[in-house]
Amino acid sequence: MILLPTLCLLFLTVAAVENESFSEDVALRTLPDGRVATTFTFNTILEKEAPRDPRTLFDDQDESQHYTLFPLSLGQVLREYAVTELHLTLNAGKWDYDKWGYPSEPDVGSGASLWTWMADGAPNSIDARWSGLRNALAGLFCASLGTLDEQRTTSPVIPFAPEGSLPDWGIPHRLRHASLASEHVCTENLTPFLKLLPCKGLSGIASLLNPHRLFDADWHGMGIHVLWDPAVGVQVRMTFQTVTNPLRAGNIRKEDWSFRSLFDRRIERVCPVASSSQVSVGLPSRGMYNLKPEPHHITDNMGHYDLTKDFEPMDVSIKWKNAFEYLLEPITPHPMPISFRRMLHGNSQDRGQLVVTLDNHLDNAIDILYLETMPWMVQFYLHTMTVEHNGSVDNTLLSNLSYIPPVPHAQPATFQVIVTLPAQAHIKLSIDVTKAFLRYTEHPPDAQRGWDLPPAVFMPLDASPLDAKNETLTTYPRGKRIYSSPMLVDLATPDFSMPYNVIIFSCSLVAFLFGTIFNLLTRKWVVLKLDGEKEKEE
Repeated sequence: MILLPTLCLLFLTVAAVENESFSEDVALRTLPDGRVATTFTFNTILEKEAPRDPRTLFDDQDESQHYTLFPLSLGQVLREYAVTELHLTLNAGKWDYDKWGYPSEPDVGSGASLWTWMADGAPNSIDARWSGLRNALAGLFCASLGTLDEQRTTSPVIPFAPEGSLPDWGIPHRLRHASLASEHVCTENLTPFLKLLPCKGLSGIASLLNPHRLFDADWHGMGIHVLWDPAVGVQVRMTFQTVTNPLRAGNIRKEDWSFRSLFDRRIERVCPVASSSQVSVGLPSRGMYNLKPEPHHITDNMGHYDLTKDFEPMDVSIKWKNAFEYLLEPITPHPMPISFRRMLHGNSQDRGQLVVTLDNHLDNAIDILYLETMPWMVQFYLHTMTVEHNGSVDNTLLSNLSYIPPVPHAQPATFQVIVTLPAQAHIKLSIDVTKAFLRYTEHPPDAQRGWDLPPAVFMPLDASPLDAKNETLTTYPRGKRIYSSPMLVDLATPDFSMPYNVIIFSCSLVAFLFGTIFNLLTRKWVVLKLDGEKEKEE
């Protein structure tokens, strides 16, 4: 009698897993400056499924969600707000493009970044669903995503084109994007990240995610990406990237590294539900080194290890014959096609100048999409914009300029323009800005520190310049986004010490007056004779 229910439960579990799959891999490569870049990728696919149509949000007959491998908590949030595509990243540090090249995952902007594509036509508006989604993700990942309100929300469609497919429901899809440069990733974000994995951090490649080592890296960041492909289904790609200095992570003065030295762990067991579990190591192109253990196979100068075949506890390591031997040969001076700098000049608290310099290292001209999403407290003066090419003014290098002015206390500014960089050119773009005066209730607790401005986005365009107002998704170029560093702006700040001084003085005065009157009203005055005075009277 007990066997039959057990077999039925086993059959239902197997049937549920048939349309779900999970794979994991980690890729390590030695960067030109000797650091080690590590990218963890976890893919969970819900096959033959599609995002929820927003027109059915208030439909009581919505089918129940039963997942085995797919993260239930995230899936419920996606269906509750009918999200078609979602991208959430939390990064700490600065990705150095000039030294490290282009990252494996493009979204490496400092701080928190969230952008989604949602279909219109629901009983409630997209803005209402966007607000609920932010708060739900804030609770799910223990991050300050609820502060990504309307004062930080923009819709720059061209640089944030959908990476997956959008269902053809006959209703338009809209983009919502927001970033918070002051938010960083920490242990309390990694814990819910691991809970979304089928094996958590107990086995498989995820067991290498040691927070004591991850958050000690020179750069680290995590991301959650939800895409839809009609041929595959709904895909959740979870990533974690680090850039580690072996000299600081290891105990010896060499660039040798291993799982033990980088993560203080090794892979003890495989994840039993992973259909694919792979370790990839980039083989250095120069220098004498020793890679252990031997890769199962090598493709495209990458050594691959398949953990699902004849698994043994694994600790991959690279040992160089001599210290700094990988630097004996010259390296490429410019791993990126362009270099850039972004600065905010001015010593006053009400005006300044934004200066962006771009250098083209190619022998041919290239078009760059330049995007700024500024909070409303920093406003641009478009008539002061100038472009200098090798020292001479040439405003013809700008095209397809689009500017959505800010609304004070309500909406940020969105500025995007296509800049044409001639071959081997040095371009300097400058524009005057003004800084608004904030209400005293709008200042953060650390008001004297200043405000963090989100990073700018640069994207090389493969096609000819496009109309920035064109909303035909098929014409958007799918370039690679490049993020600048965030900036710190100094706004006019009142002397918050004066209110505290007034409060302290007033409270002291009230306490003195109240204490005096209270003593006069409650104390009883009596004449007390001393013993010497009593003897004299007798």
